[in-house]
Amino acid sequence: MRFELTKEFIDSLCEAIELKDEKATLDLIEKLHAADIAEIYDELDIDEAKFIHLLLEDEKSSDVLVELEDDVREKFLQSMPSMEIAKKIIYGIDSDDAADIIGTFSDEKQQEILTHIDDIVQAGDIVDLLNYDEDSAGGLMAKELVAVNENWNITKSLREMRKQAEELDDVFFVYVTDDDNILKGTLSLKKLLLLSESINIKTACNKEVISVNVETPSEEVANIMDKYDLVALPVIDSIGRLVGRITIDDVVDVIREEAGKDYQMMSGISEDIESTDNVLVQTRARMPWLIIAMFGGILSSRVIYQFTGELSFLPQMAMFIPMITGMGGNVGIQSSAIIIQGLANNSLGIESPFKKLIKEFLIALVNGSILSTIILVFNLLTSDSYIITIAVSIALFSVILFATLFGTFVPLILDRFKIDPALATGPFITTVDDISGVFIYLAICKLLLGVLG
Repeated sequence: MRFELTKEFIDSLCEAIELKDEKATLDLIEKLHAADIAEIYDELDIDEAKFIHLLLEDEKSSDVLVELEDDVREKFLQSMPSMEIAKKIIYGIDSDDAADIIGTFSDEKQQEILTHIDDIVQAGDIVDLLNYDEDSAGGLMAKELVAVNENWNITKSLREMRKQAEELDDVFFVYVTDDDNILKGTLSLKKLLLLSESINIKTACNKEVISVNVETPSEEVANIMDKYDLVALPVIDSIGRLVGRITIDDVVDVIREEAGKDYQMMSGISEDIESTDNVLVQTRARMPWLIIAMFGGILSSRVIYQFTGELSFLPQMAMFIPMITGMGGNVGIQSSAIIIQGLANNSLGIESPFKKLIKEFLIALVNGSILSTIILVFNLLTSDSYIITIAVSIALFSVILFATLFGTFVPLILDRFKIDPALATGPFITTVDDISGVFIYLAICKLLLGVLG
């Protein structure tokens, strides 16, 4: 049954913790999933969370720690001695999760924790993973996997697999290697069970295997697993040796983190922050784009100032400035969002930037025609100024064209120069479109005043 965290539950738990009642505390949490317990930790202070954590079995305490948000986990671990981390938390969890946990500490603290790990093989695997960039396939992978030699028969393979599977929670594929550990293929468990015991693995395995190099960026790994609907992906080194595997849960974390970063960037936040970060950190992350937006507003006001004569002659012009700038910003963000999404999931295909611009231009023509016609009809019914009626429709049509092309062009250019295209949305697009929208509208009004006035 799905657990729902309530205030009453937290109050009962805090009361049991305050009384140091271990039995009552365990009765409340021991049947909960690790992810539910991690959610509870977010509502407690460090001492209360630590009291619960020390009551959990080793395996469950490790699972809970893996489920915690990075910033919460880091604060929690800082309060624990190195030996306790090694014996109660690192013991028994996958090497990739262990490396993620140990990687949050300083080099000196990492060495302390590693020296307390009794399993030399596990410690060695963790050290290997710590050497990879965290945003690469090597940083994502776990060393635990099931592999068989291509020269073995089914009987020997099954015997060896039983030994290797003891270290794994899930076995998605059996990997086939040669005597030098070079990846040669894969075998599904179903096929393995149906084969005759005397058959050689080399003749039965699937040799069309999809793999990634340890240096492959994590975003590319996510795209590959999404494209081919994979639940696990083998990782090889520069000479083709099998060194680990990446599972779908690790890729989901990557997708979620990238989506969070892009959303923050699109909102005008210049660095990765959490809601729990202090005021100074959050202010520093928000301020750069706010300053840019403020200067954009100053430029917009200077543009308006240049047309004060026209505005004093026909004050109704000012009524439509918010609409023109708002529509320009919305259209620009829509166009850039579509392009950024296509760049992120590689759905743009081989379509050239020029063709994409033409397509967006045609979309802008349709949208602009519809919207400018609607505002034209509205002004014909409500306004007594033909200049305003004509100017607003022409300006809206022009601004939609400009904003669409600008919102399409900028992400494509940034991507070409290997700059995150998410920079092209949010405050940047709206600021530029505000300035250009005001100028286009007022310039058209001035032109029509000169012709029709």
